[in-house]
Formats: sequence, C-alpha cells, structure tokens
Amino acid sequence: MRRILLIVVAVLVIALVTNLWQQKESFLENHSDRLAQTSLLSVVKNESTPDKSDDNEATLVGRAACAECHQQNYDFHAKSGHALTFARAADSKVAEKFNRIAVDLGEPHGLFRYILDGQGLFTQRKSDTSNRSFELQFAIGSGHNGVTFFSLVPDAADGTIGIEHCVSWFSHDDSFGLTPGQTGKSPTSDNEHYGIAMRGKQMRDCIGCHTTAGTIVGQEVVGLVENVNCEKCHGPGSEHVRQARLSSSPPPFSVGKDTWDAESEIQLCGSCHRMPIDVSIKDLREYKNSIVRFQPIGLLRSKCYLESEGQLSCTTCHNPHQAVSAKSKADFVNDCVKCHLENSAKHVPCPVSPTEGCIDCHMQTVEFEHGTTFHDHWIRKPLASSPSGNK
Repeated sequence: MRRILLIVVAVLVIALVTNLWQQKESFLENHSDRLAQTSLLSVVKNESTPDKSDDNEATLVGRAACAECHQQNYDFHAKSGHALTFARAADSKVAEKFNRIAVDLGEPHGLFRYILDGQGLFTQRKSDTSNRSFELQFAIGSGHNGVTFFSLVPDAADGTIGIEHCVSWFSHDDSFGLTPGQTGKSPTSDNEHYGIAMRGKQMRDCIGCHTTAGTIVGQEVVGLVENVNCEKCHGPGSEHVRQARLSSSPPPFSVGKDTWDAESEIQLCGSCHRMPIDVSIKDLREYKNSIVRFQPIGLLRSKCYLESEGQLSCTTCHNPHQAVSAKSKADFVNDCVKCHLENSAKHVPCPVSPTEGCIDCHMQTVEFEHGTTFHDHWIRKPLASSPSGNK
C-alpha cells in the first residue's frame, strides 16, 4: 500500500513540473521580443533605465540624461546663463577673484577683507570689533552682468534668514562694488552689515529661482541641483526617459499643457524673471530703471504683445536653451521685421526704418547700477530721455 502511494505522489510531481516547464516555454515564446529589447537596453544603457515609480511620481534624472536624445539643446544650454546661475562658493571661479582682496564700501558697511580656503569663502568687516569671520556660502548669478554671494544664517525669530552680500563682482570692468538693489539700505542688525536680509518666501525664491532643486533646511540646501537645468522648466523627466529608452517614438515631453498660450509661457518665465505682481504699483507707474531687469513686465505692457492676439511670447525671439549672445542683433531685428512687413495690410511697418535699427530704437538699453545694463522689453515708440519719458 505504501509503495502504491509513493508511485502516485511521484506521478503528480512529474505532472506538475511538466506543466510549469510548458508555461515557461509559452511565456518565453510570447514575450521573446520584449525580453530581447529589455536585455539589449540593459546592456546599451548600462542598466541605468529609470524604474517606473510605484506611486507613478516622476523624479529628476539630471541634464546628462536629456543629452542622449537632445544633444543640440544640451550643448546650447551648457553655454547659456542658465547653466551658471548657482554654485557653492568653494567651487566658484568668481570666488577666486575675491581671495585676499579688500573692498571699501564706505558707510554704513565699511571695509571688507576676503579669504578663500578649502572650506569656502569668508569675509571680515573691519568695523566689526568681534573679529567675526562671515561665511559666503553660495555664488549667485550667471556672470553676464555680475555675481553676488548669498548666505544662510541662523536667526532668533525666523530660524534661518538669507543674507545677500553687499559686495558684488561686475563683469563689464572686472570690478567690485555695492550690490545692485542695495543702494540706500541701512543695516538694522549685525548680519545686515554684511548685506540685506531675506526671509520666508523671498529667501526660498532666491534659492529656488537659481537652482533646479533644493530645500533649505537650517543653514544648508538639501537635495541641491545647481543651476537652472532642463527639468526646472520641463519638470522631472524620469518617466519620459524611461519611455524614450524603451521606444523609438516616445510621447512628447514639453513645457506645460497643449492648451497653453503665450500668456502661460510668459507666466512660466516670469515666475523667476518677475511679473507685474512682484513689484509695487508705484514702481510700475513710474517705471523705474530697476524694472528693466524684469523683462516680462515690459513685454506685457508692449503694444506688440497686446495686439498680437496671443501670439507674441518670450520664445518668439529667444531660444530658451541658448545664450542671448549666441544670436546676432540682425537675427533679432529679423524677428521684428517678420511681424512688421512692408506692403502688407495686416502688418504695421516702421515708417522711419522698416528693416533695420528696430532694437536700438524701440527696445533701448538701460543702465541700472554700477554699469550693469539690460534691454528694456517694453517695445514702444522712441523715447527722448528716460524709460518713463514717453508713455
């Protein structure tokens, strides 16, 4: 009896194993193409294809991943100001310019001396009797006009505040001077002798607009991804990259939604380059020279924008991946001419010079502070003297 039972069990085991083997063969036959594709991807991409997140939430992959398919835009971006907006002071080439120099701003800040060592950039203020050594943590700015240093320091009321250092480096003459926007500011605390204080949202926006990712925790930036890279505007790219590596024709991955219009694009750019809501009504009314730094504000009040029927936006003239300097003035003028054609009932050509000189005449260069200049994006009739001279 026992022998018969063992024979029955053996037969059942054999049948089960045979069934499992047949299922495996069937699976391999039906999925061979997909398995081969996955195996090939693992070899080609060195098993770096992002896994699909369990919670379906896309994550950052870094600009190098974008270069796999978008090499031209990657190369453009590397030479643009967006690629140089933020760095730790110890890694900043501009910090080397500060090493072992002294800058005297006069009252109320006084004289500053600087030292760059393996730990970072530090400054001492001559008038500070405590002989305090103040760390300048981060270099902010592309260097097109200049670079300013920024520090996160402890504060009794807010926990952490940001200090925008009162001394900046200016590229046009390789000099040092008072940081633009700080003229007439009087320190109200020991920290503010080193620069103006930023709190709360203003502090977070300063870091946020110059980086792709990062969260202020105490006096550090956690999860820091320096500079304004691809994913700052396009969003986290892990799912797009995953699909692109599995398909020769992945779904498009651009900025915003298909329903976006020119205003939506301007709002995206303006979230860092500033919108009218970001400045006072008084400054808007007077249109002070300081506003020329905030290009969307001028563009939004331009007749060209208001009468473009939702067509004129930042990218009408600018390639967002490319440095402004990489495009010639003649090409910018051509952008104007394309919308102001001669001998066209639908367009209004310039009665004075319909094919040249558009920018110098209608979008003048305005000096802000310390020799820094910006193109006024308020496109309008020529002005006799100042930006507010003819409205």
